[in-house]
Amino acid sequence: MSLIKDLLVLLEKKEAIEPVVLNMSKTRLLTDYFVICTANSNIHMKSLRDEVVEFFNEKGKEIIYYDRGEGYDWVLIDAGDIVVHIFTKSAREFYDLEHLWIDAERVVF
Repeated sequence: MSLIKDLLVLLEKKEAIEPVVLNMSKTRLLTDYFVICTANSNIHMKSLRDEVVEFFNEKGKEIIYYDRGEGYDWVLIDAGDIVVHIFTKSAREFYDLEHLWIDAERVVF
């Protein structure tokens, strides 16, 4: 759980918009946490992605997959038990993962 807390601190330091953590452990998905946030531009999205990837690498956390391209509305970083979703504002509203997984507990620190 401290890894999630440290990740949130990093996202807030990098000015991610409205970061949210959902506890997915009671769902049928094969992950424990979704971390969801919004970027304010393509450059910001790339910066957030790179910071999260570097964070996981520094912590020795294996990354299964992450979107390496640019210009996306939704970037995913899959570290197994933690999946980070970085959206543009419009994509976050459209896909609305928080509502889709309304039964998942929100983790608050």
